[in-house]
Parts: sequence; structure tokens; C-alpha cells
Amino acid sequence: MASNPSMNMLSKVIEQQMLQTTEMVEQQLDTEIEKYEKMGGEELEQLRERRLESMKKAQLQKQEWLLKGHGEYREIPSEKDFFQEVKESKNVVCHFYRDTTFRCNIVDKHLTILAKKHVETKFIKLNAEKAPFLSEKLRIKIIPTMVLVKDGKAKDYIVGFDDLGSTDNFTTETLEWRLGCASIIKYSGNLMEPPFQMQKKSGSITKMNKRTIRGKNNDSDSDDD
Repeated sequence: MASNPSMNMLSKVIEQQMLQTTEMVEQQLDTEIEKYEKMGGEELEQLRERRLESMKKAQLQKQEWLLKGHGEYREIPSEKDFFQEVKESKNVVCHFYRDTTFRCNIVDKHLTILAKKHVETKFIKLNAEKAPFLSEKLRIKIIPTMVLVKDGKAKDYIVGFDDLGSTDNFTTETLEWRLGCASIIKYSGNLMEPPFQMQKKSGSITKMNKRTIRGKNNDSDSDDD
């Protein structure tokens, strides 16, 4: 079978681009190596000290977070405590739950894992029945609802599981992705590729609304029922 001239040309173009990229990376590495080789003992020592100082600051920051209750998923006793919790931490995820709602147990499981992984964020839960003022103020109608608080203000809401693939079997990675979309955690993955375990039959990914999500068409428990 005769070769396709267009395909041959395309292959050559791709090969050339890969070669150029490889050469560029090699040049960057050579530059870095040359820079370190030119450094004197004093400069290398200063670089080492700066890195050590950076590591110390990161460790102190982590210790400060742990003292404020980060690193674990825990329940707070009342809505009064909510205000103190969000006041002292920049990023907070608060799960409003109800004992009789099964899906709240699913949320608990995932948040327990994420609290240990993302120490930069505080993860707490509050019984909505013990927080009537907050539930009214934040317009919480669907349980479970996760309120994402940044700098003391409610920035976003995860209402039910609509944003998580509309399934009870969503993965921890999916919830992590959703929190990353709200910049409430430091997310290292690709925000353009939500890791839904299940998708709609059409193959389209559930679109997120940039505005506050209020959980329409959700089958979780509603205070309006």
C-alpha cells in the first residue's frame, strides 16, 4: 500500500517538534548546571540557608494549622463555635448534617480522608438541627450541604451530590477536585478533568455553576419536605 504523503509530512513535523523540545530542555538543564558550577562556596551556602529557612517556615505554618484544629475532621458542638472556627482559619469546609440522613455518612468518610491530606484547610461538621440561625442565614435547605468558607465568608456550597457525579459512589478524588475548583484547598490535579466515577449516558460531564449552587433536582433530604 502506498504511503500517504500528508501523513508522512505530519509525522516529520511532529518528529521535528519533539526534537526541538528535547533540545530546549537540555539547554535549560545545561544552563542550571553551569550556574551551580559557577557558584562559589559562599553562594552555595546562602542557597542552602534560604532553602532551610523556607522549610522551617513551612513547618511552623503546619504547626500553627494543627494548633487551630486542622489535620482532622471533627464536629463542633454549636453554631456559636462556627463563628470562632471560621474566624481563625483562612479556609474552612463545614458539613451541615443530620443524623437521620444516610448520605451524611458518605460525606463523613471522604472528609475524614481529606482533612488529613489537606492540613492547609480546616474540616468541621455541624448538626443542622442544632444550628437553626446559621441554617436560615446560609439558606441551607438540602442535607447534606458543605459550606466552603474563605476569609470568614461563605464562598461556595456543595449541595447534595449533584456536583460529584450525581452518585452516592463518588470517589474521594472527586470531592477533592470539587474543593479545588473553589480554591478552598491546594489542588495539584487538573481542574479541567473532573474524576467522576460515573458520568451521564450522554458522556457529558456535569457542568458547574459559578454561582452559588442550591441543590435543585437533588434527592437528598430537604427541609422543605
